[in-house]
Amino acid sequence: MESRPDSPRPQGAPRWVAMIHRPAEGSWRTAAESPHRSAVLYALGEMTRTLRARGDEVTVALWGPKDGAWHLYDASLKQATEAGPAPEASPASLTSPGGASASTRAERMTGRRHQVLMAGLGKAGLYDLSPEDDTTVKALAERLDEAAVRRVAHWLATAGGAR
Repeated sequence: MESRPDSPRPQGAPRWVAMIHRPAEGSWRTAAESPHRSAVLYALGEMTRTLRARGDEVTVALWGPKDGAWHLYDASLKQATEAGPAPEASPASLTSPGGASASTRAERMTGRRHQVLMAGLGKAGLYDLSPEDDTTVKALAERLDEAAVRRVAHWLATAGGAR
């Protein structure tokens, strides 16, 4: 098992800084910085998902202020339990108002529910998602209706705001 490399402390006055380790280069680089934690977490989440989608291995570090000094926050995410198989798509015999088939509309709505859940996770500070986490989010998006997804996203956003 490979150990996580230590992130260097950012220079300057304490603020929110996301660092990404690039194994190929053997170095850390600043990925995002802002006086606002939520902006850095959002940027870090988007970068992490993009890099993982490309097949890159990602190691992140989140630095921020604590009692007027730099503090390294835990940027890892606990592994989610694996989801079961996804249910079959709805029949394509129906059409929606615009002429799109029911399967096309169902895919679009599942994508929308997935985005809502990902935004809720980001607001909760859960931005460094593993492939297993993404599988779980996809399973939830396929199984829950729009109202249930919005409720779960609201819970996550509320939990993230309590920090």
